[in-house]
Amino acid sequence: MAKAKAKAKQAKGQMKETAGKAMGDKRMQAEGRGEQATGKAQEAMENAAERTKRQAR
Repeated sequence: MAKAKAKAKQAKGQMKETAGKAMGDKRMQAEGRGEQATGKAQEAMENAAERTKRQAR
């Protein structure tokens, strides 16, 4: 479930960045890139947690 939220955050960030580019809004573009980075970090943490669970078995 958390992985899906991370992917959704990445997608939202991509849309925000694209909208910012279309409107010429540098701040919105930066916010979008930030959301994408946060989503990618969350996804990486989930992947690491899954690997740790698998190795513990």
